[in-house]
Amino acid sequence: MKTFATGLALIAALSFVPVQSAQAKGCIKGAVAGGIAGHLLHHHAILGAIAGCAIGHHIATQNARAAHHGHH
Repeated sequence: MKTFATGLALIAALSFVPVQSAQAKGCIKGAVAGGIAGHLLHHHAILGAIAGCAIGHHIATQNARAAHHGHH
């Protein structure tokens, strides 16, 4: 339960950081989803949040590239 509380605190702190880019928003959304999933699957909220951030950042980057190339 301590890991889950720490993960929630990390996610809560991230949610108050001003977000400027789609990649950062993807990271935060991924961290929230990954943190919850990590907690539900063997109580690894922090690892889930880190993995979710990386995945969310990657997806946001791909979406930004696709949108940029679509405007040409």
